[in-house]
Amino acid sequence: MHVLTERRPEALGLTPEEVLEVRRRLGREPNPVEWRILAVMWSEHCAYKHSRPLLTLLPSSGPHVLRGPGSNAGVVWIAPDVAVAMKIESHNHPSAVDPFHGAATGVGGIIRDVLAMGARPVALLDSLWFGPLDDPQARRLLEGVVAGIAHYGNAVGVPVVGGEIHHDPCYTTTPLVNVCCVGLLDPQAVQGAAAQGVGNVVLYAGARTGRDGIGGAAFASERLEGEGDRRAVQIGDPFAGKLLIEATLEAYRTGAVVAVQDMGAAGLVCAAAELCGRGGVGVELWLDRVPRREEDMTPEEVLLSESQERMLLVIERGREAEVAAIYRRWGVAAEAVGVVTEDGLLRAYDGGPVVSLPVRLLVEAPVRRMPEQAYEPPLLNLEGIPLPEDPAACLVHLLRSGEIRSKRWVFSRYDHMVQIRTVMGPGGDAAVLRIQESPPLGIALSVDGAGRIAFLDPWCGGSWAACEAVLNVACTGARPVALTDCLNLGSPERPDVAWALRQVVLGLAEAARALEVPVISGNVSLYNESPTGPIFPTPVVAALGVLQDVGRAVPAGFQCDGDLVVLVGTPKASLAGSAYLRWVHGRVAGTPLRPDLGLHRRLVEVLVGAARAGILRSAHDTSDGGLAVALAEACILGGRGARCDLSHFGGRADEVLFGEGPSRVVASIPVEGYEAFCAMCWRHRVPLWLLGRVGGMRLQVRLAQGAVDLPVATLREAYG
Repeated sequence: MHVLTERRPEALGLTPEEVLEVRRRLGREPNPVEWRILAVMWSEHCAYKHSRPLLTLLPSSGPHVLRGPGSNAGVVWIAPDVAVAMKIESHNHPSAVDPFHGAATGVGGIIRDVLAMGARPVALLDSLWFGPLDDPQARRLLEGVVAGIAHYGNAVGVPVVGGEIHHDPCYTTTPLVNVCCVGLLDPQAVQGAAAQGVGNVVLYAGARTGRDGIGGAAFASERLEGEGDRRAVQIGDPFAGKLLIEATLEAYRTGAVVAVQDMGAAGLVCAAAELCGRGGVGVELWLDRVPRREEDMTPEEVLLSESQERMLLVIERGREAEVAAIYRRWGVAAEAVGVVTEDGLLRAYDGGPVVSLPVRLLVEAPVRRMPEQAYEPPLLNLEGIPLPEDPAACLVHLLRSGEIRSKRWVFSRYDHMVQIRTVMGPGGDAAVLRIQESPPLGIALSVDGAGRIAFLDPWCGGSWAACEAVLNVACTGARPVALTDCLNLGSPERPDVAWALRQVVLGLAEAARALEVPVISGNVSLYNESPTGPIFPTPVVAALGVLQDVGRAVPAGFQCDGDLVVLVGTPKASLAGSAYLRWVHGRVAGTPLRPDLGLHRRLVEVLVGAARAGILRSAHDTSDGGLAVALAEACILGGRGARCDLSHFGGRADEVLFGEGPSRVVASIPVEGYEAFCAMCWRHRVPLWLLGRVGGMRLQVRLAQGAVDLPVATLREAYG
């Protein structure tokens, strides 16, 4: 982190070319405070200098989209009187330095992004990536992050309803903490994020400003060195966050709020600049009126503090006292700290002029185009991989691995039932929530990442993450309607990382277009690397699906003895990039199977249609661990066994059991519905294989050579 006493622009993270560009655009030498502000506003975290042109490739429009990328969060309507706001963001660097507070403030920040759209936050999901659990540092980071998420989410009253945890040595010192928030609102009450109306008042609302988190945006735009700087990590207060939610929702109902922005990265100055940049106006800020915890703060500290639980609102002139009174009644500080102007300048005063910069200069940092160089991933020679002597033992080993085993020890610390909307919580393919405002409507939510796959084939990783998230919500019977993404990579100044970033975006974009599910919001987190090297390229995608009748939501576990077990989708699977190859043989290698996006879309149609027709008893996608793990999890989740015959699948036994690939679902169908289900698959040209029947208390799998035969109790004990 750059200390506030440093004034040389080159030492603040700006390149020599950027320093010259500032002077050229401004026509003068910025003062020291202005240099500091420009360095933060032009940081990667705020300006998206390396990724901005690429993100325009993502499809973001559709018949349901009310707000796409560019606002605090995306918004889609799902019923005439109900809309959903959603956004995912990262808090990776802060969580590496201070896992508890880094994760807690990540939750608080994403909640405020959704709140800023006019929505009541109703659900959280997380995607967490750490080193192996037997590494003490990775374990410490994981436990701190989980504690931070539980602390903030439980106290603020927003349930954590789903998520995922992955492990690999590349994340040992550079963990990923991605958090998604979903909120509900009236489609007619979406809040704006563009300042308008010269003379309208800029209202500060929320916690008082302190010195915590100063420089956080710049800190998140650099490679981590050593222990990092804890001063860049914000400290959250979930109880203040809860008061801010209620007060802000009440303030919206006055109709006096013109625009609103969360004060997140780069604090007050960034919030003001983004509001005015969208509206094409200027702003005058009076720093002496900003509520403070510490009275001796300098102007740049006030402007750049990232203290949590703060919002910046533009209020109709003459109504600021009315809105401020609402916040104060909730015990939240609220002060008029500025006014909208017509000159396009951001001017700040603290007893005298401090800053005078064009808003466009602040929000239009130059794009950086870096050289790209494709890399060759490790090759996989199956001849060097011995066949398993005991497939059952391999299955138990995988179920015990940190990658696959039950995350109950984590999600049991989260209150996933608060707000009493949760129909299906953590542990299945997707969470399901009832929409109490419009029964019997429901929504399904899933978050999925593809680190190993993207390392081996970045295009495939971007596409795979979108396909898996969409398939998970479809497994519940919900129709996918929107995506939000978080792209986590190393330094884009490395040619191989710059290439991987482009390929990940291209893969995600092609999948979203083919599946006709728009990407309505997102985040890019770069410079995720330490002196030991970068993380895998790790695209994370959260999907939103809509259930017309939440009472027909389909679980992941087998439900009834006698039901038929089927594999729906492609039979193709590969050991390339698989959990089996990683956790049994210690290798990440090979060329993963690329999704057949047309088949994937048709598979989604089959699942949604079968659920609506009531002929889908359970559905569980095959992901980490392949078909064998999917069957085992369906037995564990349903509390019953199954007898399956895989002898007609050719190839190696380990590939049949543990190979991975997209577009594959294990489902159970009642006997009387099987003919209708077959007709549905035939009509949509989706392959279908009958594997066996549900029943008993053992998982028995026959292979062309060998077999697996294990009690469900043994599977459950290994799974945890």
